[in-house]
Amino acid sequence: MTSFKIHSQSERPEQSQGCSGCKDTTPLPLEIEFAFQPIVDISAKAVFACEALVRGANGESAHAVLSEVDDANKYQFDQHCRQVAIASAAALGLDAFLSINFMPKAVYRPEVCIRSTLDAAQEHGFPIERIIFETVEGEHLIDRTHLVEIFRAYKKFGFLTAIDDFGAGYSGLALLVDFQPDIIKLDMGLLRGIDTDSVRQRIVRGVLSICHDLGIRVVAEGIETKGERDFFIAHGVSLMQGYFFARPGFKSIPQIDKAAYLP
Repeated sequence: MTSFKIHSQSERPEQSQGCSGCKDTTPLPLEIEFAFQPIVDISAKAVFACEALVRGANGESAHAVLSEVDDANKYQFDQHCRQVAIASAAALGLDAFLSINFMPKAVYRPEVCIRSTLDAAQEHGFPIERIIFETVEGEHLIDRTHLVEIFRAYKKFGFLTAIDDFGAGYSGLALLVDFQPDIIKLDMGLLRGIDTDSVRQRIVRGVLSICHDLGIRVVAEGIETKGERDFFIAHGVSLMQGYFFARPGFKSIPQIDKAAYLP
């Protein structure tokens, strides 16, 4: 596991180095909370991580929340989400990894923009080494060079890194050439009905082989049936996420039925 030492004040990025986004205190137009969805480790029969999924204060959908985010408030939104996710996970006593989605376009200078995350982790006593930063791999969402710069900076700080929805966009394999994250989460479109679909099986086997060779862990995301789960068990994938195990818990960490771990 990657280790990380909390920066002392002298080691942290100076406040004066902050970009314009760091200094913008414009209030957000909405309050946010989080739902948490477990990522299970089949082999350990335990929760490996919980993904923090943004919701409105009364449980409104992520779509409803994100529709209020624009270029004027994206930085404050991204920073606020990180802080609330960490505070909420700590308050719930999460003793697994915490996976936080981030918006690459809201990260201007990774080494400076990470300051509030470090502060939140220290304030709430949440271990830095248990934070995963994940984002989608679609090249239409972010310049790949900038994303690689962010990932490299986060890895240097000691965070784990993950690519979500791998296989849904166009830049996934090209991105792996430039940067190898700790984790990739296979897009659920590749998983649906994979136990009876030979084309999906061939494609996923190829991805699994590449990840194995590169030392990247794979999360099978969107598991909904026993057949889908069993396919990945048979192919050595132990990390899984989906409704088969648990739906997201609003302001709570769902319990996993032990039977869901059994093949």
